[in-house]
Amino acid sequence: MIMSMTGFASHERNTHDGILQVELRSVNQRYLELHLKLDDALRAQEPAMRDILKAKLGRGKVECRVQFLKATSEGEIQLNEAVLQQIARSARAVTTYFPEAQAIDPLAVLRMPGVMSTPVIHIEALSQELLSVLELVVTELMAARGREGEKLKKVILTRLAEIESLITIVKPMLPNLVVAYQDKLLTKLKEAQLSQDEERIRQEIILYTQRIDVDEELSRLDAHVNEVKRILDAGGMAGKQLDFLMQEMNREANTLGSKSVAVETTQIAMQLKVLIEQMREQIQNIE
Repeated sequence: MIMSMTGFASHERNTHDGILQVELRSVNQRYLELHLKLDDALRAQEPAMRDILKAKLGRGKVECRVQFLKATSEGEIQLNEAVLQQIARSARAVTTYFPEAQAIDPLAVLRMPGVMSTPVIHIEALSQELLSVLELVVTELMAARGREGEKLKKVILTRLAEIESLITIVKPMLPNLVVAYQDKLLTKLKEAQLSQDEERIRQEIILYTQRIDVDEELSRLDAHVNEVKRILDAGGMAGKQLDFLMQEMNREANTLGSKSVAVETTQIAMQLKVLIEQMREQIQNIE
């Protein structure tokens, strides 16, 4: 399957300690570039998360966001009564020696270490949940990239069909165009009376028309089209191969344009370049 580098996937899971939210976004990039934004409580899992992403993804700029929303319930934050009783006994002892001391500020007491307690987060279990969710989200991301890749494949195949159609049109035209150009040159040279040796003129014209023959370029272009189809059918990480073929196809189209001796072939060369550029833009998103 042809895979795009563009995709999005997210998943949310309720755990014993709270809600885990994992989100993956990816766009095209020459290599695999990972950016992880994690909750502080889960930062120790970054190396394991990177290993999972590298094992499944080949190319693309991938952003992974992980949020952890701690479970909230009535009485989640509790007072440590044992510590409060100890503070109260200490306060009464102090007033024995300093009877005129000011009353204790309750808010100041709450800020004292150990007075307030919160439930302990089970980091190990939460970390395992995180990796499990990430595996699920990566699978969803790959499925999204696969669907996008199929769309890109269809667009490219459509452009290839148009290129084949143009090649079919231009090939039968070439012999007549070359002959017509040869006769045109011969007539002009005769009119200019540059030489009385007609056979020598004809030989020079034949040599020139051989140089402007583009049948070889069209054959290579046709071969490149078939190779692109083969790669698309094979699937896998095809982006770099396809990008190279686009460069080769563009070179053949340029040569066709530079050798053109007729308006018809010049126009077809321009149409070929447009179609190749359209494919190249799509291929930039293929993994």
